[in-house]
Amino acid sequence: LELPSADAQYLNNPRLRYPPISHRLGEQGTVMIQVLVSDKGLPQDARIKTSSGFFRLDDAALTAVLSWRFVPGKRAGVAQSMWFTVPITFGIQ
Repeated sequence: LELPSADAQYLNNPRLRYPPISHRLGEQGTVMIQVLVSDKGLPQDARIKTSSGFFRLDDAALTAVLSWRFVPGKRAGVAQSMWFTVPITFGIQ
């Protein structure tokens, strides 16, 4: 079993956008997004598994993941749709 991945450089996924008001207010946290990745590497569905505690960060993470492409998961070498959890961390540096 190979899980889906969004780490491959060639996918050219857009950068995560930190909501400006969240940045100003110092909101930080990690959102766990559960995404259904198709056998073609496209997100078919996504939902918040664990909230950051801030709705703006949660919404930004969900929007970003739905716009990404993934390397699809494989079972016995064959690509197939499967659920995958993506951690999205927002931190002010």
